[in-house]
Amino acid sequence: MADMAVPQEQPIARTKGKVGLVYPGLGVPFALLIACFAAWGSAANLTDVLVGVFRNIFTMSNFQSALVQFAYYGAYFSLAVPAAFINRRYGYKTGVLTGLGLAALGGFLFIPASRLLEYGFFLVALFVLAAGLSILETSANPFVIAMGPEENATQRLNLAQAFNPVGANVGVLMGAVLILPRITPEDDKASMTEVQLRQAQETDLSLVLNPYIGIAAALLLIWLLIAFRKMDTPSERTEATEVRKGALGRLWRNRHYRYGVAAQFFNVAAQVSTWTFTIQYAQDVVGVPVARSGWFLQASLILFLLARFLMVYLLGIFRPTKLLFAMGALGVVLALIGVLSPNIVGLVAVVAISASLSLMFPTIYGVALQGLGQDTKFGAAGLVMAILGGALLPMVQGRVMDASSTNLGFIVPAICLALVAAYALFDLRTSRSHHALVAEGSHG
Repeated sequence: MADMAVPQEQPIARTKGKVGLVYPGLGVPFALLIACFAAWGSAANLTDVLVGVFRNIFTMSNFQSALVQFAYYGAYFSLAVPAAFINRRYGYKTGVLTGLGLAALGGFLFIPASRLLEYGFFLVALFVLAAGLSILETSANPFVIAMGPEENATQRLNLAQAFNPVGANVGVLMGAVLILPRITPEDDKASMTEVQLRQAQETDLSLVLNPYIGIAAALLLIWLLIAFRKMDTPSERTEATEVRKGALGRLWRNRHYRYGVAAQFFNVAAQVSTWTFTIQYAQDVVGVPVARSGWFLQASLILFLLARFLMVYLLGIFRPTKLLFAMGALGVVLALIGVLSPNIVGLVAVVAISASLSLMFPTIYGVALQGLGQDTKFGAAGLVMAILGGALLPMVQGRVMDASSTNLGFIVPAICLALVAAYALFDLRTSRSHHALVAEGSHG
């Protein structure tokens, strides 16, 4: 696309007409960050498969299996603020390297977890992995924003985030091919002795190990490629070194940011709730066999990937929050079809929710951070902490499913998507004056 051409003139942000997507000299660093987005996409969406896997291996409820997402996204919430301090003190590159290293360690912790055969140890390994990814994401998203002019920051972040579902599809494919078809069937377990059941557990849990070792190795490779390359941005070169006090107050007074954090909470909640229970919807509502159920989540993520690239193009034409409102409304309709049509039509609608989700995370992120200036690093932490929605709401959905039915549980993402659409409507109906941007974002 034409935006990808890097102009030769220095004042990119002030030139009229088309501007480059990234500043001169930052093309390769931008590509390396794209690799980070793909890597954490693999790790994040492999956990969606694990919910169903652990439910079968350890014989637990939907609520208990959803603790996988609580450990994963709870770590995101816990580490976002420390990541902001790392970015503030040492820069985005150090934050990225810290996150990559800790995430790789978490991946390798699956080795002892698979030997101990305890659900809790897998949750610890996931927590460490997600802690690293929290630091990585808190660093990488604003890093991408800082790599080019603010006027196309949302489009640039959507492009980088488009490679997140590329990794996500790899993660789910590993689950669908390497894990789900090889899990010991429930019918076979009924006739097993206690010793045979333990052996089956060992075999099933070993299937989980290899994909995470592969992800950890990929994270280490990316760490090496980034460690030896200069990756500072113009804003970091010119930014004052002193920590500005009162950032929390300025961020709270900025309604576009404050409501943006809430919208991100519900967006991630809708995304994780939908993907966590797509496999269960296929199995419990439509009667799809376990060995084939993972392919519906795979189809959902392929749709998410294709829609993300489409949204990058559309963002060059339409205002971001107009698209956000349209996709939020579409997501509500699809989720309600999943609730009201407990059959193959409902399953197709659940899969199609990913099309509406594709735009949301980077768009909310870019809109909420607009005009924050030197408060951007702490503002980014708040938006990553909003990922806590992915830890809490899937458990709510699991409770609804346990108490009633799997299809009724999708009322949870329907409500969440309605609240995201409300944020888009708020942004469309309000304006940000230059005075507000300066007072709330740049100079306190």
